[in-house]
Amino acid sequence: MKKILAVDYGDARTGIAISDLLCSIVGSTTVIHSRNQDKTLEKILELVAQNAVGELVVGLPKNMDGTEGPRAELCRAFAARLEEASGLPVKLWDERRTTVEAHNILSQHNYHGKKRKDTVDAVAASLILEGYLGFRAR
Repeated sequence: MKKILAVDYGDARTGIAISDLLCSIVGSTTVIHSRNQDKTLEKILELVAQNAVGELVVGLPKNMDGTEGPRAELCRAFAARLEEASGLPVKLWDERRTTVEAHNILSQHNYHGKKRKDTVDAVAASLILEGYLGFRAR
């Protein structure tokens, strides 16, 4: 079996969540700190190789009415590059409200300031992965 890696792509920080081997829960998370898309892509490919990943999920930021804006276009383009570079299937997953939910979760656990800033993207990636894993299980 191969793991699933979820990406919450951002300009300065990209959240990563990787499933367990059974693809039933989030096994690990990290944040890639880079403003350079090529370096972000390179780091993700390293994580794919290190973690026996067989499928990728990229969060697609849609507007609340379901339309897509400029941010969604960036994520689609990044997902296409990731699919080409990795040779793995990349699914796009509606990530509406994941960042808001991530902030709420961190507030409930007293994460504030720099600690929150360094964690929120990984939590958002976890929420993307949890949603996708739940969908696959149905």
